[in-house]
Amino acid sequence: MHNPKTLLRVSVIGTVLVALCCFTPILVILLGTVGLAALTGYLDYVLLPALAFFIGLTCYALWRKKKHDACCDSPSTKE
Repeated sequence: MHNPKTLLRVSVIGTVLVALCCFTPILVILLGTVGLAALTGYLDYVLLPALAFFIGLTCYALWRKKKHDACCDSPSTKE
């Protein structure tokens, strides 16, 4: 991804989605309705590492966007 805004957008959407699944019973209700309620005991093993990954990805995307903005917004590069 050459555009840092795309990476930032994807990472923020992933973080919000995983946080919703972690802190609300949305995923438990969804798994219960499709008959996979037995898997709810394993959600912590998937959701917490996914949340840590997306938070880290968001921090990386912010750092990369800041670096890109500092590089490309200087007056000498616009000419």
